[in-house]
Amino acid sequence: MRQKLLESFRFALEATHPYRLTRQALPQTPPTHVLALGKAAFPMLKAVSDAYGSVPGLGITRYGHLEPSVRLPGVELLEAGHPVPNEGSLRAGERVLEFVGRLSPTDHLLVLISGGGSALVSAPWGISSEEKQALSRALLASGADIQEVNAVRKHLSRLKGGRLAAATQARITSLLLSDVPGDDPSVIASGPTVPDPSTFAQALEVLERYGIESPAREHLERGARGELPESPKPGDPVFERVENRLIGAARHLLEAARSYWEGLGYRVLVLSDRFVGEARELARFHAAMVQSIREAGQPVPPPVVLLSGGEAGVRVRGSGKGGRNQEFLLWLACFLGEGGVWAVACDSDGIDGNTEAAGAVIHPKLLSGSRRLKAKQHLANNDAYGFFKAHDSLVISGPTQNNLNDYRVIVVE
Repeated sequence: MRQKLLESFRFALEATHPYRLTRQALPQTPPTHVLALGKAAFPMLKAVSDAYGSVPGLGITRYGHLEPSVRLPGVELLEAGHPVPNEGSLRAGERVLEFVGRLSPTDHLLVLISGGGSALVSAPWGISSEEKQALSRALLASGADIQEVNAVRKHLSRLKGGRLAAATQARITSLLLSDVPGDDPSVIASGPTVPDPSTFAQALEVLERYGIESPAREHLERGARGELPESPKPGDPVFERVENRLIGAARHLLEAARSYWEGLGYRVLVLSDRFVGEARELARFHAAMVQSIREAGQPVPPPVVLLSGGEAGVRVRGSGKGGRNQEFLLWLACFLGEGGVWAVACDSDGIDGNTEAAGAVIHPKLLSGSRRLKAKQHLANNDAYGFFKAHDSLVISGPTQNNLNDYRVIVVE
C-alpha cells in the first residue's frame, strides 16, 4: 500500500505539472515580454519558450528549482529565498520593477504566477528588509492563514496587491497556478496583478489578533489613517488592461488522484480541496470521518479512499523540525491509535515546513505499543519530522516544480 500511496502522489503531480497546464493555456499570439514569479516559474517559462521560441523575459524562483542543463533563450533567471525573503528576494524585487517599468503601452506582458512569489520577490515599503524578514518569520509561526499573512504582505510592498500591474504601462495577461484554499487570485503570490480587496486596517488587525509586535505597525497605522495610498482596488482603471486567468489549482490535483485510485477499483470520496485551520484539528476531523466510515458506514461504507487538499497551519511552540503535512499525519495517527490507517500527506512542491521532506506516510501499526506516547512528545516539540525519520516514514521527493498545495490520501480498508 505504501507504494500505491507514493505512486498516486507522483501520478497527480505529473497530471498537473506546471509545464503541461501552462502550455495548454498560452495565448495564440506571442507576447512581447514574459515575467515568471514563483516555485513553478521555470517549467512555466519553458512552456513559453517551447511554444514561441525566444521571448525577452525574467524569471524568479526558489533556490534549487532550476534545471541548469536546460537553456531558455532570452530569459534572465534569478533565485531567491522562501518562505522568508532574503537578499536574493530584494534583488529580484528591484529587478522586476526595473523590467516592467520600461515597457510601453504597445507591449504585451505575459505574467506567470505560482505559489511562493510573495517571499521570492520582495520590494519593502515602509519597513527595512531586516524588519520584513523578522515579520515574515513571526507570521509563519503564528498560525495565521495565508489570507491574513498576505493582507499584511500586500500593504508592505511596492509590488504586491495589484501594484505590479500599476508599475507598468504594458497590457498584461496573467496565468495563475493556485496554492491557496479557495483559489482567490488576489491571494496567490499576494496578487501582484490582481485588485486587492484588503486594507491597511485589516492588515493591522492581523498583527493585533496574533500579538505580533513589529516596526511595521507604524506604517500600517499611517495607512489606516489615510496618510498613505491604498493598494489598487476592484474597479481601478489600471485593471482595464489586465486579464487574470486561473489555470491550475488543488482541485485539479485531487481529480488526478481520483482517477488513479478509481483505476485501481477503489471508491473515492473527495472531502474538500480547501481545508484550512490547525493541522491538529484537521487531523481530528479526518480521524472522526474514518471512525464513522468504519463503525456506521457513514457517509459511505468501506473500502474507500478519502482525498483532501487545502493548507493546514501550525502554531509553532517547540524547537523541533516538521511541517504542516507531517504534523497532520502524526496527529491523525494519535487520534486513531491502534485503529490506524494507511495514509500519505505531502506538500505538492516537495518541501514541507522547515525540512527536506515532502511529507510522510503512516500505516495501521505505526503507533502500536508505547509509540503513541512518544509521538505526542514529538508533537509537543513540533518535531513530527524526528518521529517519522526514526521510523523510516518520510517522503523525500526533492523540489517537484509543482505547487498546488497539500495532498492528503487516507485509505479506509
